[in-house]
Amino acid sequence: MIDWDRVNELRDEVGAEAFDEILAVFLDEMDAAVGRLAEHPPADAEGLRAELHFLKGSGLNLGLSDFAALCAAGEDHAAAGATVDLAPILDSYRATRAELVARTSSSD
Repeated sequence: MIDWDRVNELRDEVGAEAFDEILAVFLDEMDAAVGRLAEHPPADAEGLRAELHFLKGSGLNLGLSDFAALCAAGEDHAAAGATVDLAPILDSYRATRAELVARTSSSD
């Protein structure tokens, strides 16, 4: 789920033109982090926790509430030394990213 109130709030705060730039930067950085997780997840729990923490914060900034919640749960599991199932996190990012891009591009 996307928190569209947060998306609109961010767009109002920075303006439509700057929003597009900010969205592109956030998504580029998130794409890179998600790619690292998909290809070579950190072997150490702290590295995994840090990646998930970054993604959680970025997701919250962009209104990706369900994705951020999955990252938060994964972050907690990693901090406890438990195994983290990355598949739901990666799937959520891909689906939510596609929806965000589609809806923000068509609304301009």
